[in-house]
Amino acid sequence: MENDSPRVYGIGNPLIDIIAQVNDQELDRLGIHKGAMHLIDEKRREELLTHIENKKLEYSCGGSCPNTIITLASLGIKATLAGKVGNDEFGKIYKDRLTSLGVSDELEDCPEPTGSSIILITPDSERTMNTYLGANRFYAKQDICENTLAQADYFHFTGYMWDTTSQKSAIKHAIKIAKSNGVTITFDIADPFAVGRNRDEFLNLISEHADVVFANSEEARILFENYDPYECCKSMGKLCDTAIVKNGKMGSFISHKRKLIRIPVQGPVTPTDTTGAGDVYAAGFLYGLCRNRSIEEAGYIASLLAGEIIQQRGAQLNKEKADKIRSNLEQTYPL
Repeated sequence: MENDSPRVYGIGNPLIDIIAQVNDQELDRLGIHKGAMHLIDEKRREELLTHIENKKLEYSCGGSCPNTIITLASLGIKATLAGKVGNDEFGKIYKDRLTSLGVSDELEDCPEPTGSSIILITPDSERTMNTYLGANRFYAKQDICENTLAQADYFHFTGYMWDTTSQKSAIKHAIKIAKSNGVTITFDIADPFAVGRNRDEFLNLISEHADVVFANSEEARILFENYDPYECCKSMGKLCDTAIVKNGKMGSFISHKRKLIRIPVQGPVTPTDTTGAGDVYAAGFLYGLCRNRSIEEAGYIASLLAGEIIQQRGAQLNKEKADKIRSNLEQTYPL
């Protein structure tokens, strides 16, 4: 493999995150289901922006797969992000930000606006996402840089890519490229509503194509119609090589070749903000794999990173913290 080839190639939805603090009553008045990801249209986006226009707002580069890829790059893993942005200021900001973070950019442009996610955080630190896909909806299989993907070690994507026919077709094409070139396929289910809309397809995807699958307890419950995360992990572990079910402050379960491992939580029980915790967990696990660690060690690294991210606002580690974590990991888990 060439030195400039990515260890991890991600296809995802680049979104500008617009973050605001709200209370539960506001969510009720807005008719928003707490803790989920809602797909919204341009009209709804304007309504929500109007509601929060007088609040203190934070902006960052987001999207589930992008969060994972950005975290990997911050820890020194070569990573590439593919997706679609608009020919607008947000698109330019996004690309410039990726460059500054050390992420290789294979983002395509289109006339549609760059996607955005309005993230409403309640006092209990739960995040509710309202996502306007914009340009993301038009990512298509012809946008894939096949040579880059073929040279990667891992191909990572999320269930959010099943939101439009064009995106879904692109992922299916990417899976074929990955499989024919021996690239490990990692799938983060990423959202309970995505499971609800695509349950049968996801089960088939997990059993036929995915090597590593990430789910939280709610996603796993819907997928396997079982409230017990441990049993869900066992069930998913029968479909793929490595299955991970995250269970919040109770830690996580990993099934690897049908052996079950419990990973305790690494970090505070009371989080500051859970935004991106699952994305960063996936990054930690992939980091462990890229550093040739055992599955159990990869699980501990994943839990450690998730524990770090929930102690701060936002879904990405700042440079100082990322550098410190990277140094500690490289000392603890040397190559």
